Amino acid sequence: MDVIQVDNVTCAYGRNVVLKDINLTVTEGEILTILGGSGCGKSTLLKHMIGLETPRKGHVLIKGENLTRATGDERRRILSQFGVAYQSGALFGSMSVLENVMLPLQSYTHLTPDAQELVARLKLRQVGLEQFADYLPSALSGGMQKRAAIARALALDPAILFLDEPSAGLDPITSAELDALIIRLARVLGLTFVVVTHELASIFAIADRAIMLDKKNKGIIAEGTPADLRDHHPDERVTRFFRRGAV
Repeated sequence: MDVIQVDNVTCAYGRNVVLKDINLTVTEGEILTILGGSGCGKSTLLKHMIGLETPRKGHVLIKGENLTRATGDERRRILSQFGVAYQSGALFGSMSVLENVMLPLQSYTHLTPDAQELVARLKLRQVGLEQFADYLPSALSGGMQKRAAIARALALDPAILFLDEPSAGLDPITSAELDALIIRLARVLGLTFVVVTHELASIFAIADRAIMLDKKNKGIIAEGTPADLRDHHPDERVTRFFRRGAV
């Protein structure tokens, strides 16, 4: 079952067309990675998929519902079906980790404060941070901040999680631990992931399928498993991306 459909989407800022006529589907339970060089439009595509930006043309559907056209309560309902963890974590520094995770519950539910706290603590437990609920984000390591952001993204029990460069700035060990968390959440909870990344180790660790964007083509130039793209794709830009650093 397709849970995300990107239907003939063009992304543009003024006269600058970043991506043109993008068609993409993501199936239930899949971990899809979005790849490409700097400036190719990875984050732009993600912003359009989560409704932060409106396509110049085309539509984004979440579980069959048109996010692009939705307004008001309908839009809020569609937005509540997925969670987002940004590259920086985007945690509020003046609030505890627990308070950060409670924010979506305060905005999208009618739960009592006690119930909100209970749910938030359960989400922190899922990412291994239950003992750090009362800490400020500044007291956490970079990897722990990423985990806290994922816990907040899980607060509303979404079926889909969008992650923007989750391994950015992390050492290899911490990055591998985060990859293991993503795989566990996908397999145990049945979540669908869309992950923007350029980290080869993470791509091969987590991705069921990858798409590669290209700045010059303004679109998708490759799609498949990471191994197939590395070993069998005819486009030199694709194989060069996957084999960079090889000796």
